[in-house]
Amino acid sequence: MSEKLLEVKNLAVSYHGYAGEVQSVRRVTFDVNKGETLAVVGESGCGKSVTAKSIMHLIKVPPAEIKEGSEILFNGEDVLKFDKKRLSQYRGGEAAIIFQDALAALNPTMTVGNQIIENIRHHSKVSKKEAMAQAVELLRMVGIPQPESRVKQYPHEFSGGMRQRVMIAIAFACNPQLLIADEPTTALDVTIQAQIVDLIKDLQREKGTAVILITHDLGVVANIAHRIVVMYSGKIVERGSNLDIFHHPKHPYTNALLEAVPRLDLVNKQVLTSIEGTPPDLLNPPKGCPFCTRCKYCMEICCTEEPPTEDFGDGHEASCWLYSLEKPAEDAPFTWEDK
Repeated sequence: MSEKLLEVKNLAVSYHGYAGEVQSVRRVTFDVNKGETLAVVGESGCGKSVTAKSIMHLIKVPPAEIKEGSEILFNGEDVLKFDKKRLSQYRGGEAAIIFQDALAALNPTMTVGNQIIENIRHHSKVSKKEAMAQAVELLRMVGIPQPESRVKQYPHEFSGGMRQRVMIAIAFACNPQLLIADEPTTALDVTIQAQIVDLIKDLQREKGTAVILITHDLGVVANIAHRIVVMYSGKIVERGSNLDIFHHPKHPYTNALLEAVPRLDLVNKQVLTSIEGTPPDLLNPPKGCPFCTRCKYCMEICCTEEPPTEDFGDGHEASCWLYSLEKPAEDAPFTWEDK
């Protein structure tokens, strides 16, 4: 039986502004086992990055508010209750995060070597010389050529893909138990994207690190994720194994995301499928299913009542009314008989 490393329970995060309360994350629950990769998938604004920052306790309060009843348990300890000293040990040591914009995340006034050294010396008692030697080896580990000379260079002297490799080196400097990769392939060429994903996958296998991969692109997670969580409008609408999500999707939103992925096996030129409409306003979220305003199988009950979560076995769950009514929408591809 897999041992749980991280448990996110009932997480709710809101931001307060001049227009009112934006409910960014609305009672999200999931867990991550040691050594596994969990992908969190969804379009922009669905709450993926806010969830990631909450796990690292990087949410600034105020203007944000983490609602009462929210829990983030790391090896049984609630991250939200860590004091400054414990939080300092946790960040960068036990858990690390890679942000999507490496140029903004790296310090432009420090060499990449010093930025790696800073993390190493913060979490372990080694000399600067030993830390520099480790930094060179870390750059070599992530595939940066001539690491002995490049360790003395600044972030602007690296390409986008190389900067992301530096971020990965910093993240793995102290062998964290958990790595959060927040859209690490955004704005990179397709070939570089594949290299970065393969690098994370190889390091995870070598180090035994658990990974939370956050992305809006299902194609990115196809060959790396063990389990997938699909988020929409601050909520989880479906969760399951890689096989479940890609071959047996149960929620109309998951199905729409899969249809929107470009395919190479189509013979004739076809227009890319898109999801019509826009995501709901989280200042005033819908009362029922969050996807009801864009779902082509929407029924009256979908707009007024929150759907129950149906369990399809082996951890595959979806929140949709199509499985709870004896007479679902006539043209729906999913029915209660599929359960």
